Amino acid sequence: MYRILIVEDDKTISMGLEYYLKQEDFEVEIANNFEECKKILENNLNFSLVLLDLGLPDGNGFDVFHYIKNLKNIPIIFLTAVDDEVNIVMGLDMGAEDYITKPFKARELLSRIRRVLRTNNSEDKSIINIGNVTIDIKQAKVLKDGKDVFLTALEYKILLIMVMNPNKVFTREKILSDIWDVNEEYVNDNTLTVYVKRLREKIEDDPANPQIIQTVRGIGYKVVIP
Repeated sequence: MYRILIVEDDKTISMGLEYYLKQEDFEVEIANNFEECKKILENNLNFSLVLLDLGLPDGNGFDVFHYIKNLKNIPIIFLTAVDDEVNIVMGLDMGAEDYITKPFKARELLSRIRRVLRTNNSEDKSIINIGNVTIDIKQAKVLKDGKDVFLTALEYKILLIMVMNPNKVFTREKILSDIWDVNEEYVNDNTLTVYVKRLREKIEDDPANPQIIQTVRGIGYKVVIP
């Protein structure tokens, strides 16, 4: 059974989430502030995932994020204010698995939780299938409909960054920082757009309506694996 820690100062939200997640067979604990979170984690680190509010009365969510990650690499989903783009980008660049803005629908949050847990508990990530596209990580090969797809080193690196973390949103800044040293080629924000366009032309059935590499408006990209 998966155990989830909810760090949220709004008791209406935290109690509502606790009730809903327990109905879905999750074990749930609640911390209404940073200090309660510390006490819980001091006694037990055996959590599958943390739902973390960015606004806490005794510290911001980023401080809590670092505290948790220094103890154990537990997947974290940020709960953020509506349209809080700056904090969303910062949280994703820090390494959060996902984010969801308030107010949110419980079923959407449940879907995101399950995706994160499914991704982090996958035993074999060496071969990834997305529809008619296959990425063989051990052989560094990409196939579409069983036929080899030629990708440049940078194109492959960009794709690999995202397929290794399916359904996770990557900011453009994060992708740029991760590919900085590939073949010592300089890649700027405009160039990244070109590389993503080329990738889509090579692996998407309809590049103008991409189903694999999706744009998250104002933030970056994500690879969607059902």
